[in-house]
Amino acid sequence: MELTGKLADAFNNQVTLEIQASHVYRQLAIEMDLLDLPGISGWFRAQAEEELVHAHKFIDHMTDRGAHPVLGALQAPGVRVDGVLAGFEAALVHERTVSDSIRDLYRLAQQEGDIDSIPLLNWFVTEQLEEEATVDEIIGRVRLINNDGPGLLRLDSELGTRSPAATD
Repeated sequence: MELTGKLADAFNNQVTLEIQASHVYRQLAIEMDLLDLPGISGWFRAQAEEELVHAHKFIDHMTDRGAHPVLGALQAPGVRVDGVLAGFEAALVHERTVSDSIRDLYRLAQQEGDIDSIPLLNWFVTEQLEEEATVDEIIGRVRLINNDGPGLLRLDSELGTRSPAATD
């Protein structure tokens, strides 16, 4: 079934939002570099790469269904933070925006009777739940640390072990 109309437009918007999320995470990585936290910066860089993988999942779905993906305009990330907590709080806000957009896509696919999009969107619903939970857990740990230097350095070291891996 060819992907057309409102749903194709919504998928194009989602591709742009996923790429925008990558830019937000890249800026957060820069912010953490400026705080001399290379591990946390690396975590944000890995997240930025994962967001591009997400964009490509939508692009592949569209091209497989005869649609023409078109990248929309990106905004500057507009993210400047003064600490680790603010960085992860900004990440959570953006993840929630992406989650809301995925849910809207799901509703539109149901409304349009597009059952071919549902498996992809189911994957993204699950993925976004995991993304939000992960960032929320890190926020909880940062709050427990409460700017304790050794605690931040341990968290930096731990988060720095994350490697960018392609998601299925």
